Amino acid sequence: MNQMNHYSVTRLFILCSLLFTLFSSDLQAQKSLDNKPLITIGNENITVKEFMDVFRKNNLNNETLDKKSLEEYLELYVNFRLKVAEAKSLKMDTNKAFITELAGYRSQLSKPYFTDEKVTEQLLEEAYQRKLKDIRASHILISLSKDAAPKDTLAAYQKIMSIRQRILNGESFAAIAGQESDDPSAKDREAIPNQRPFRPGNKGDLGYFSVFDMVYPFENGAYNTPVGSLSMPVRSDFGYHLIKVTEVTDATGSIEAAHIYVSVNPGATDEEVAEKKAKIDKIYAKILEGTSFEDAVVQYSEDRGSAAREGKLAKFTVNRIVPEFVETIKKMKPGEIAPPLQTIYGFHIIKFIANEPPGSFEEEKTALKDRIAKDGRAKKSEDAVISQIKKESGFALNQKNVSKFMSSLDSSLLQGSFNANPHKANKKTLFNLDKKAYTVADFTAFVAKNQKKQDGMTAEAYGYKLLNDFVRESCIAWEDARLETKHKEFGALMNEYRDGILLFDLMDKKVWSYAVKDTSGLKEFYNKHRNNYMWGERASSTIFTVSNSLEVDKTRKLIETLPDDGSVAQAFDADSIRSVRIQPGKFERGDSRFLDQIEWKENSINQLFSDVDNQTIIIKIREIHPPLPKELDEARGMITSDYQNYLEKIWVEELRKKYPLVVRHQLLEEVSLSGR
Repeated sequence: MNQMNHYSVTRLFILCSLLFTLFSSDLQAQKSLDNKPLITIGNENITVKEFMDVFRKNNLNNETLDKKSLEEYLELYVNFRLKVAEAKSLKMDTNKAFITELAGYRSQLSKPYFTDEKVTEQLLEEAYQRKLKDIRASHILISLSKDAAPKDTLAAYQKIMSIRQRILNGESFAAIAGQESDDPSAKDREAIPNQRPFRPGNKGDLGYFSVFDMVYPFENGAYNTPVGSLSMPVRSDFGYHLIKVTEVTDATGSIEAAHIYVSVNPGATDEEVAEKKAKIDKIYAKILEGTSFEDAVVQYSEDRGSAAREGKLAKFTVNRIVPEFVETIKKMKPGEIAPPLQTIYGFHIIKFIANEPPGSFEEEKTALKDRIAKDGRAKKSEDAVISQIKKESGFALNQKNVSKFMSSLDSSLLQGSFNANPHKANKKTLFNLDKKAYTVADFTAFVAKNQKKQDGMTAEAYGYKLLNDFVRESCIAWEDARLETKHKEFGALMNEYRDGILLFDLMDKKVWSYAVKDTSGLKEFYNKHRNNYMWGERASSTIFTVSNSLEVDKTRKLIETLPDDGSVAQAFDADSIRSVRIQPGKFERGDSRFLDQIEWKENSINQLFSDVDNQTIIIKIREIHPPLPKELDEARGMITSDYQNYLEKIWVEELRKKYPLVVRHQLLEEVSLSGR
């Protein structure tokens, strides 16, 4: 038994080894074939793989590799490569417009390589989950510049922490927001006689919002704070925030609602407010008694803009309207009318019409991805890419040289007047990416170009910020410079774009625009080939379409008795016949479905009825024209297109004579036989 097992294992090992050897040989043969030059144009070789990559990309539906289809495509491809060779020979790839256009395409095409797909997918999932919820929250802000000096940052942090402790000790969040928050909307706005009325502050209440409605750090703080809890300080570009989440509900999405509005002036007295409340209550009572909401809108609403639309407001989301409005709608069902509610603007009776909640992840994915790309959270993906670039490049910071340079910075940097000239010869290394050293001279040139006036920062702190920006820019540039070699598919794509732009520009110059401008050449081409552009048999006819059945007989009689269309049209006007459409012209077979239904005879009148259109069609044929060549202006588009094809054919023949061309057709035989 043991001997049998040993024999079986040995046999299996030999078979696997043999299969591996055969498979490896096959792979080596394929690799060898791929690398063989299929086409040589001048000094340029185009390998089997290059050709096959393009063939497969442009023949996705062709599952079989027969020699006929390969040969047909090879002919087109050779012509294409000859034209590109000519464009390069003319140095069109050094043209400024070409370089700019290609750089623009490259910038767009390279973007996916500077985003981390894993991070992007996480951000997509996070954004979608947040889109499913609406949050109502309040905040207290202590303002702080995003580039503040460390001592100012510490002072702001200590202040926000002391405020947090006061709230935890039992003081009212709203009261403290009105006193301490640097958000102007939190505080009461006092009245100024004859200038502005009193306006109460929101005491920090931001109302409802969802994903993308707030800056990303604030959004994170809000969505990660439980209902009723108080967050730790959250840092954004505006400063430090304390966030109190008061409500989390299922997302309402896009809302459609109508209202009846009774305004209350900001400085209204209690007595005036009571009068307005009595008015809105009477309106609501009438609705309960049977007056339709829409009739009440027309009679009583003081929002004249929406009154013209039965009270309907433009569709809105929860962050676009006062929170009392949203709070009420969230408790309603479509078609319901809510009792009067008061906002800072006055009194409202709301009718909830409909809402469109968020769709499925697949439905929302594209829009979310676009929003993420334009939002501050996209930096998370870029940060992940920068970290990977630093790892691959062996990024190393020379802290000693960095510290020495930063300590030498003075107030000129904060004033935006830093002078890089004294540092041009300073070759001390600040950091390395791969084998490239980035020096003080490199960095100071960057600083001189990007510096801006700064307040509330030290020169050293601003210097480190600029260094961080310089490192990021250098990392991206380092990675960008090797995209074509690191990612073969990107290199191939850029080659396609480069060749495509060159081909377009050259074809426009030699064929397309040339054919349009070369009027004498076009005329000569037409004269030689005019019999290729023939009219078929045509009938000079007029089609009268009568939509009023009571006017058919009168119309036909006028057509039979009057000599021409002008006389017929005048008679229609005189007799007030308004239901007839007149369509004169020379018609070929196939131009009119009505003419195609009748026998063509000169000086004949035919009548048809269309039961689909409920119309009577009267056709008068005056003359029948035999086939004859079209004039140049009658077929200019078709003739110009054929002239362009003719010019291209002659030009390609010239290129085949100009450039040494070798095509190794036997290699295509090998490709088709291998099935690759």
